[in-house]
Amino acid sequence: MIKTLGKRAFAIVLSASVLGLAACSSAPEQEEIERVPNKSVQALYEDAKQTLDSGLYARAIELLSAINSRYPFGPYSHQVQMDLVYAFYQTGNTEQALATVDRFLRLNPNHKNLDYMYYMRGLINIKADENGFQEYFGIDRADRDPSRTRVAFQDLTTLVKNYPDSTYVPEAKKRLAWLLNKMARYELKVANYYFEREAYLAAANRGKYVVEHFSQSSYLVPALEMMEKSYAMLGLDELSENARKAKELNQQR
Repeated sequence: MIKTLGKRAFAIVLSASVLGLAACSSAPEQEEIERVPNKSVQALYEDAKQTLDSGLYARAIELLSAINSRYPFGPYSHQVQMDLVYAFYQTGNTEQALATVDRFLRLNPNHKNLDYMYYMRGLINIKADENGFQEYFGIDRADRDPSRTRVAFQDLTTLVKNYPDSTYVPEAKKRLAWLLNKMARYELKVANYYFEREAYLAAANRGKYVVEHFSQSSYLVPALEMMEKSYAMLGLDELSENARKAKELNQQR
């Protein structure tokens, strides 16, 4: 009986501790909303928009979050969510930005501004893949897992294909070209890794992957060169010769 009561007491204390932690974690967010004046939705949004335009993104998030909480179905709800995405992006809060975008896309599949949301989703995934410290000091990041890059590429491809008349398409195409080179460069980095360790078939296959999937990138010739020398090391002379001819043909263009 004593042991049972002891376990129950422990469970009660543990539950209370967990609830206390949850209350503490949600307290700052609630405090942020409470710091926002009790104004009409129009007045609040005007304040939020002015703050956002001034580059005060943290304060803009406070104001926009308060509007979103107080008037979730109001006339500014969609615009508020789009502005929140931008503010989260500017502050580097990529996880919250992506969550807001995904929720918007899920709940508003026919909204007139979906092109903007796909554009922002692409930019957010690009930012999520960045490493400012290492890039600042010039450290080569070609070996980074490009999973976020692939998602960003898909986001911007969706924008270009589904919304060809969007004002965001020209910039999206520039970003796509950059992302294509980044993915091709990663594959060649891996190919070099395999080649240096005498895994020539794996190296050739990586080069072939670049040729098949990233032929529009600036890494087509290096990929063919990788295939040429890898096949040569394997004694596959015909394949090596074919890669050499394709390389020379593309060098002349």
